[in-house]
Amino acid sequence: MGDGFPRFCWIVLSWILIVSIHQVQLSEPQAAAAGCDYFQGSWVFDKTYPLYNTTDCPFIEKEFDCQANGRPDQLYLKYRWKPTDCMLPRFNAKDLLRKLKGKKMMFIGDSLSLNQWQSLTCMLHAFLPQSNYTVHREGNLSTFYLPEYEVSLMLSRNAFLVDIVQEKIGTVLKLDYIKNGESWKGYDFLIFNTWHWWLHTGRKQPWDFIESRGKVKKDMDRMAAYREALRTWSKWVDSNVNTTTTQVFFQGISPTHFNGKEWNGTKSTTCTHQIRPATDLTYESDPPPEVTIVKEVLKNMSTPVVLLDITRLSQLRKDGHPSIYTGLKGNDCSHWCLAGVPDTWNEILYAILTSRKT
Repeated sequence: MGDGFPRFCWIVLSWILIVSIHQVQLSEPQAAAAGCDYFQGSWVFDKTYPLYNTTDCPFIEKEFDCQANGRPDQLYLKYRWKPTDCMLPRFNAKDLLRKLKGKKMMFIGDSLSLNQWQSLTCMLHAFLPQSNYTVHREGNLSTFYLPEYEVSLMLSRNAFLVDIVQEKIGTVLKLDYIKNGESWKGYDFLIFNTWHWWLHTGRKQPWDFIESRGKVKKDMDRMAAYREALRTWSKWVDSNVNTTTTQVFFQGISPTHFNGKEWNGTKSTTCTHQIRPATDLTYESDPPPEVTIVKEVLKNMSTPVVLLDITRLSQLRKDGHPSIYTGLKGNDCSHWCLAGVPDTWNEILYAILTSRKT
C-alpha cells in the first residue's frame, strides 16, 4: 500500500467530513422535531425587529397599539427571543401560509388569546398588505380570512372553557360541563387558553355560583376550581378530537407584572415605565402554581397536546405591557403591546408547525 494508503485515508476522511457537514445543515431547520426546547433562552437586541408596524395593521385592537396610545419609548419593540440550545427560525409568512392553505385555525380562550390571534393576523397581513382579507365578528366569534390562501383564523372568546349558565339562582360556572364545545369541532388546529379570569372577584367576577361535582357553592378554592375545569376540558378533548385531522395546542400561562419584587424591585413597582427586559439573574420568581396544574393535566391526557410554554420567556418581559398606554383608564400589566411579546409566541408556533410533516 505504501504512500497510497495515507492518501486514501485523507480522501475517506474528507468525504466523511463533507457528509457530516451536509447532515448538520439539513438538520438545523428540523430542530423542533428533534426535541429543541424553544422556551429556554434570553432576549437579545435586534434592530430588524419588530416584524410589522401597527400603523399598517388596520384592524388592530386600540388597547394593544401602545405606540398609537402615546408610549414614548420604542426599545421594547427591538428584542428577539433567542433559545439557548438551538435556533428559532425567523417568521416566514409565505411558508406558514403554504402550510395552512385551505385550513382553519381557532384560538379559544380569553383576552390573551385575543392578544395572540391579533398578533398573528397582523403578522400575516404584513406579508399580504394588498390582500382582499375580511375580518368579521359575530357574537363571541371573530374570523380573519385570507382568500389568496383560503386560510381562516378564528377567535372564540371563552374565558373559562367550561360552561357558564344562567339559572334561576343566578349565573353558574359549571366546572364539570362543556356543552359549548360543539363549536370547536371541524378545525385543523385548536389553540386553547384559560387562566386570566380565574382569580377575579367582586365586580370583575362574571358568575354568582360555582357548581362542582353536582354541588352548587358560593365560592371555592380557585386553584382547585381551575384544576377541575382543566380536567373537564381534557376529557372533552380526549373524547371529541380526531388527532388525524386536528392538532391541539394549549397556550401556556401568560404572566402579569404588578409586583416588582419578582424582578428585584419594590412591591409597589409595576410594569409602568419599564423599558428593558429582565434577565434570569434579576428575575428570580419561580413558575406560578397554575403552570404546574396545566402541565399535570396535559401529562395525563391520551390526546397529544402541544404546550406553548410561554410563561418564562414572557416573565422576563416586564417592559412589554401596555401599562398606562391603552387609551383607557388604568394600568394594564396583564396584556401585551403589539407589536411585541405575542409575536414571539407566534414565531414559536410557526417553528413547531413548519417542523412537522403535513
